Amino acid sequence: MPISLMYEEEDYVVLEANKPEQFMNAYELLEKLRTILVQQQQNDLPRDLQKLSSLDAQAQKLRDTYCEYEFSPGKFIQWYVVRLEK
Repeated sequence: MPISLMYEEEDYVVLEANKPEQFMNAYELLEKLRTILVQQQQNDLPRDLQKLSSLDAQAQKLRDTYCEYEFSPGKFIQWYVVRLEK
Protein backbone atom coordinates (compact mmCIF):
# COMPACT_ATOMS: atom_id res chain seq x y z
CA MET A 1 0.00 0.00 0.00
CA PRO A 2 1.51 3.38 -1.01
CA ILE A 3 2.25 5.93 1.67
CA SER A 4 0.38 9.19 1.03
CA LEU A 5 3.32 11.32 2.24
CA MET A 6 5.21 10.10 -0.78
CA TYR A 7 2.92 12.12 -3.05
CA GLU A 8 2.72 15.33 -1.02
CA GLU A 9 6.06 16.84 -1.94
CA GLU A 10 6.31 18.54 -5.28
CA ASP A 11 9.59 19.01 -7.02
CA TYR A 12 10.08 20.54 -10.42
CA VAL A 13 12.63 20.35 -13.16
CA VAL A 14 13.07 23.89 -14.48
CA LEU A 15 14.39 24.71 -17.93
CA GLU A 16 15.50 28.14 -19.09
CA ALA A 17 17.04 29.31 -22.33
CA ASN A 18 20.82 28.82 -22.37
CA LYS A 19 20.95 27.44 -18.81
CA PRO A 20 21.33 23.90 -17.48
CA GLU A 21 18.27 22.22 -15.99
CA GLN A 22 17.61 22.89 -12.33
CA PHE A 23 15.60 21.05 -9.73
CA MET A 24 13.47 23.22 -7.45
CA ASN A 25 10.85 22.62 -4.81
CA ALA A 26 7.46 24.32 -5.07
CA TYR A 27 8.51 27.32 -2.96
CA GLU A 28 11.72 27.92 -4.93
CA LEU A 29 9.83 27.83 -8.21
CA LEU A 30 7.23 30.24 -6.82
CA GLU A 31 10.01 32.65 -5.84
CA LYS A 32 11.57 32.35 -9.31
CA LEU A 33 8.23 33.10 -10.98
CA ARG A 34 7.62 36.07 -8.66
CA THR A 35 11.00 37.51 -9.68
CA ILE A 36 10.10 37.16 -13.35
CA LEU A 37 6.62 38.66 -12.88
CA VAL A 38 7.97 41.68 -10.98
CA GLN A 39 9.95 42.61 -14.08
CA GLN A 40 6.88 42.41 -16.34
CA GLN A 41 4.44 45.20 -17.16
CA GLN A 42 0.97 44.29 -15.91
CA ASN A 43 -0.54 44.66 -19.39
CA ASP A 44 2.08 42.26 -20.84
CA LEU A 45 0.86 39.39 -18.65
CA PRO A 46 -1.65 36.82 -19.89
CA ARG A 47 -5.22 38.02 -19.25
CA ASP A 48 -6.01 35.41 -16.61
CA LEU A 49 -3.00 36.64 -14.60
CA GLN A 50 -3.90 40.31 -15.08
CA LYS A 51 -7.22 39.67 -13.33
CA LEU A 52 -5.46 38.68 -10.11
CA SER A 53 -4.71 41.50 -7.72
CA SER A 54 -1.54 40.30 -5.99
CA LEU A 55 1.86 39.19 -7.20
CA ASP A 56 1.65 36.08 -5.00
CA ALA A 57 -1.67 35.06 -6.57
CA GLN A 58 -0.28 35.63 -10.06
CA ALA A 59 2.84 33.56 -9.40
CA GLN A 60 0.85 30.73 -7.83
CA LYS A 61 -1.64 30.63 -10.73
CA LEU A 62 1.27 30.63 -13.18
CA ARG A 63 3.00 27.77 -11.33
CA ASP A 64 -0.16 25.70 -10.93
CA THR A 65 -1.82 26.13 -14.33
CA TYR A 66 1.01 26.71 -16.82
CA CYS A 67 4.17 24.78 -17.60
CA GLU A 68 5.86 27.38 -19.80
CA TYR A 69 6.09 31.16 -19.79
CA GLU A 70 7.84 33.33 -22.37
CA PHE A 71 8.61 36.60 -20.65
CA SER A 72 10.44 38.26 -23.53
CA PRO A 73 11.32 37.19 -27.07
CA GLY A 74 13.69 34.25 -26.84
CA LYS A 75 13.57 34.13 -23.03
CA PHE A 76 11.39 31.49 -21.48
CA ILE A 77 11.02 29.27 -18.49
CA GLN A 78 9.49 25.78 -18.47
CA TRP A 79 8.74 23.63 -15.43
CA TYR A 80 7.50 20.10 -14.96
CA VAL A 81 6.54 18.27 -11.80
CA VAL A 82 8.88 15.39 -10.99
CA ARG A 83 9.12 12.92 -8.17
CA LEU A 84 12.65 12.45 -6.93
CA GLU A 85 13.67 9.09 -5.53
CA LYS A 86 14.26 8.99 -1.81
